[in-house]
Amino acid sequence: MPPLNLGNPQPKIPLNADLAWRTTADRAAETILFFDFDGTLAPVADDPTQVQPAPKVLAALEALAPVVRRIAIVSARPVEFLREHFGGLTGVDLYGLYGLEHSHSGGDTVTEPAALPWVPTMAELADQARAELPPGALVEYKRLSVALHWRTAPQLAAAVEKWGHAQAERLGLRVQVGRMVLEVKPPVDRDKGMVIGELVQGVGGAWYFGDDVSDIKAFAALRARAAADPQFLGVCVAVANPETGHEVAEAADLTIDSPAALGDFLTTAVHHLT
Repeated sequence: MPPLNLGNPQPKIPLNADLAWRTTADRAAETILFFDFDGTLAPVADDPTQVQPAPKVLAALEALAPVVRRIAIVSARPVEFLREHFGGLTGVDLYGLYGLEHSHSGGDTVTEPAALPWVPTMAELADQARAELPPGALVEYKRLSVALHWRTAPQLAAAVEKWGHAQAERLGLRVQVGRMVLEVKPPVDRDKGMVIGELVQGVGGAWYFGDDVSDIKAFAALRARAAADPQFLGVCVAVANPETGHEVAEAADLTIDSPAALGDFLTTAVHHLT
């Protein structure tokens, strides 16, 4: 495995990947493994409804779940979408829509109460986007957010972003920009960094795997936890991509080439931890 990149801020103790896993093995029962979904556990696709986890990912997560304290998928996707792909795995928690929804180990989906009044607004916004955006823009309605994609029509980026920002300002909503997508969501204080910051309290270590700018907040949460507790081991892993990969890698300790390579990486981790 390649050595860990020294992100900004730098880890206090530079590690290579093998040493990081061996260190984790000593505290596996007190370690949480966090994963983004799109672009991390699964390759990005033109049609977001057709995305599937990369080879070896599900088998590796199934093998790791009994060994570590928890595995958590923290994604922009709704929990129900994540449940379709990971619901058969025990010991896996699902956090959807940047933490506006969650389900613990197959339990019911719980929605952030402050977000619920915005459901009608999001439905209306999705209908408006389908009517007003130019052909080629893909509108993904997620109940509590609306994602506007231009992956299959990159020439529409400026027009889609302008429309999305204007509607967010008009309706008092927030915007999250990602890999050839702009997501409009409720003005509720919830993001990946907040989710991770809450969950790592009282644990001995955590890894976070992500590929997009929203994942940088999760990296920051691990950095903050490590700064507060020198005994805590936090490892931030970026999955390379041509759109936001450089920015995410700069904030990470380790960069992996692709979701497929992550499947291999996690398979190796199983041997270290078991």
